[in-house]
Amino acid sequence: MTYLFLQQYWWLLVSLLGALLVFMMFVQGGNSLIFTLGATDDERKMLINSTGRKWELTFTTLVTFGGAAFAAFPLFYSTSFGGAYWLWMLILVTFVVQAVSYEFQNKQGNLLGARPFQFCLQLNGILGPLLIGGAVATFFEGSNFLVQKANLLSLTDDAGGGLIISSWANASHGLDALLCPWVLILGFALVFLTRILGILFFINNIEDENIRTRGAERLIGQTIPFLILFVAYICHVLLKDGYSYDPATGVIVVEPMKYLHNLIDMWPLAVILVIGVFLVLYGIIRTIRSNTYIGGIWPTGIGTVVTVLVLLLLAGWNNTAFYPSTADLQSSLTIINASSSEFTLRTMFYVSLLIPLVLAYIAYAWRSMDRKKITQQEIKESHHTY
Repeated sequence: MTYLFLQQYWWLLVSLLGALLVFMMFVQGGNSLIFTLGATDDERKMLINSTGRKWELTFTTLVTFGGAAFAAFPLFYSTSFGGAYWLWMLILVTFVVQAVSYEFQNKQGNLLGARPFQFCLQLNGILGPLLIGGAVATFFEGSNFLVQKANLLSLTDDAGGGLIISSWANASHGLDALLCPWVLILGFALVFLTRILGILFFINNIEDENIRTRGAERLIGQTIPFLILFVAYICHVLLKDGYSYDPATGVIVVEPMKYLHNLIDMWPLAVILVIGVFLVLYGIIRTIRSNTYIGGIWPTGIGTVVTVLVLLLLAGWNNTAFYPSTADLQSSLTIINASSSEFTLRTMFYVSLLIPLVLAYIAYAWRSMDRKKITQQEIKESHHTY
């Protein structure tokens, strides 16, 4: 195992966690449709309890993604999470509001009633995917930061204070990314994708004819804008300038159509991307055409993970700067200059071999929770509902 192999391996794992996070955000997408799919209080309660049994998995995936990024690529973590903190704080606040809304909407002594908390769930369902989609878009569009590479070799600055390696180049601390139209396009594409996943999850998880019928009817209205936004962004990424670096010198240069070149050079990823898109569309179309098919969440979910994984790999592999700096090109981050030491990556490699066991446990727990579909009778009789 060479150092380069370990760096590429850990970018693969971080990218996989990011792709799984996008899939798990069917919770947010479902929450944004509470009042669209639920016509009565009982129906809305079924919808909320359906996503309520999975929201902790989504939050855990987000935290795990951040932890893996910190361990494997600490310079990226400190630059993005520490520099663009207003953007990440907004993301965190929306998830905290979600957790509070689940737990307190039906608590005794709640003077506000359930509606304000359900509105907060809807807010999380829209803002969460929008902001995370915007954060992902910065891998391609760039962010406004500076890295003092000379300080990487120092322990303290001239004043004897703490070491400053990276800093944001303006006072917005990440919010400026939302001023880029392409960042918003990917953000809203993710909003519609999570709503599609939310509908498909409800159809699979809730045994109620009214909710399933409304969900199938709403799929078309969510799929059309998603496809328009997603195709537009993919075309933009493949045709735009990218940022490549010389492995020997570390010098970063602008390369026209860099991501298209990556897709051609790593042609198996192109094949996987096509398969991923096909699976996404297959799950959606079959659900729309069939009144009895309820398994669309699985092909569409797997396709989502595969597609997002390929996009993130295009951003970091093949000598590509995965976190470009719009303030200073040479401050851009790559898997070479942003990674932990070889010893750290090698040690974590052996720990990562336990991941299949963790995934197997999650699959077992998921299957146990979903073995019995949610019904109105179960919600009324259960003493553990949201």
